[in-house]
Amino acid sequence: MLPRRAGYYTATIGLILLRYALQPVPHFLIFLTSRLGFPTSLAKMEKGMKLYYTSGACSLSPHIVLCELGLAHETEKVDLKSHTTASGADFYTINPKGYVPVLQLDNGELLTEGPAIVQYLADQKPTAGLLPPAGSMARSRAQEWLNFIATELHKSFAPLFNPTSPDELKDSARATIARRLGLIDKALTERDYLAGDQFSVADAYLFTIVNWAGHMAIDLTPWPAVSAFQKRVGARPAVQQALKAEGLI
Repeated sequence: MLPRRAGYYTATIGLILLRYALQPVPHFLIFLTSRLGFPTSLAKMEKGMKLYYTSGACSLSPHIVLCELGLAHETEKVDLKSHTTASGADFYTINPKGYVPVLQLDNGELLTEGPAIVQYLADQKPTAGLLPPAGSMARSRAQEWLNFIATELHKSFAPLFNPTSPDELKDSARATIARRLGLIDKALTERDYLAGDQFSVADAYLFTIVNWAGHMAIDLTPWPAVSAFQKRVGARPAVQQALKAEGLI
């Protein structure tokens, strides 16, 4: 009986392997590596991440970073007026804060807030150099710029997007934006990118926010280094990819 039973098990295993071998290659590899006890990173490679975005919003920043890193991902557009996604889901059930970006990880976990998302993404592929090593002064400098953009530039645009904002508030916002752009222009006069000679996640964020200037009748002529930066970053293949995916070009 033992040889017969052994033959049965051998045939069963053979059929299982054949079944998965006939599937696309990633499926077979995921099955085989999981049975052999290896990490299931291949499953993550197949599934990828999902970015919830609104065209041209601050979610463009992590979209650019995803493209720069070449990480597998899908996107789902969000209508921020109705707070529904392209698939018809109530966006508040995805992010109770009600705004983009939201990154759904391979394991289903959700991450919000643009600066947090871009740093997480950069750390998934450190060899790409989009963020210096943790604990280094260069890393702190990049985080310094991320925080400055988020709190001093990004938020300064808020009154301009609000149709109920009085003209006095909008004028004040434009004056604040001009001062912030002046500081950034000075920094970019000395180097090509915010944190040095290499493109980083901070540059993706700055490009995204400054891109709003044209829609808000803010002429960049007084800040030639910022204007040159926008053209330089805008010409990057990954940036072009993200812009096209969002229907912005």
